[in-house]
Amino acid sequence: MDILFLIGGLILILLGANGLTDGASAIAKRFHIPNIVIGLTIVAFGTSAPELAVSVSSALKGSADIAVGNVVGSNIFNALMIVGCTAMFAPIVVQRNTLLKEIPLCILASIALLVMGNDRLLDHADDNVISITDGLILLCFMAIFLSYTFAIAKQPQPIPTNEGNAETTAIEEGTEIKDMPLWRSILYIVGGLAGLIYGGQLFVDGASGIARSLGVSESVIGLTLVAGGTSLPELATSIVAALKKNPEIAIGNVVGSNLFNIFFVLGCSASITPLHLAGINNIDLLVLVGSSILLWIFGVFFGKRTITRIEGSILIACYIGYTVWLISNAG
Repeated sequence: MDILFLIGGLILILLGANGLTDGASAIAKRFHIPNIVIGLTIVAFGTSAPELAVSVSSALKGSADIAVGNVVGSNIFNALMIVGCTAMFAPIVVQRNTLLKEIPLCILASIALLVMGNDRLLDHADDNVISITDGLILLCFMAIFLSYTFAIAKQPQPIPTNEGNAETTAIEEGTEIKDMPLWRSILYIVGGLAGLIYGGQLFVDGASGIARSLGVSESVIGLTLVAGGTSLPELATSIVAALKKNPEIAIGNVVGSNLFNIFFVLGCSASITPLHLAGINNIDLLVLVGSSILLWIFGVFFGKRTITRIEGSILIACYIGYTVWLISNAG
């Protein structure tokens, strides 16, 4: 029954995220909001909506390890597995702006989470807790990131050349927006939200039940099963983009999603209730920081701002190694 809850919840979450994204994008297009803004905000929100639904549901149900493990595990999965798999299909060209600003911001967000999750080490507290104050700070970072995103969107776009304005073209192709009547857009949004909320509750109940039946901690389930499940939209988006010869979408997709997960998903969850970290330890948080740094190193120092197939295989190997270590130490 727990497996049925898990699968049913995940299906509802994915359908809800898709409906919400389509409805919101159609309304944004109706009001003449530029496609690039829709891609960097609404679509980014849509692919991270499963993490939001699961983490907020987990926080409300008192399963802090699933809430935090979902974000940490999803971000590790995004940076290592999704980028690695995409690079195996086609080498990924990393834009200069992404290397200089967005990936470093992703590293900074991971370090901020590492600091917030070390109350015992830094403040000699009894427990490691991501407090309501921490959550509000993360939401403030999210507001700054959105301001930066809109500032980029307002900049005049260069005219495409033979070399190609690859990133703009990729965003346009990756965010194809459906035209639909206003009433249908609203119906999609309401139905999508309902799917996210109810699906999130089912998914958390199923994941918690599986953790109990297997005798492993909720943190391990959150870092592996839940994280992989909620990252399916990002994985699907990136693989499809690679097959359409636009693998560079993967980097923007991963970086945007990772920032969204830490700043907004974890910010919202911690703002609702303090998240006590029982099973999430410094190794997990350091792997999170390290995965972002590795992504930046591969983009800067090797392959002329290109993540090659060899580098992609290294990223995949790192994720497999981390998962094997995690499962071998489960309990």
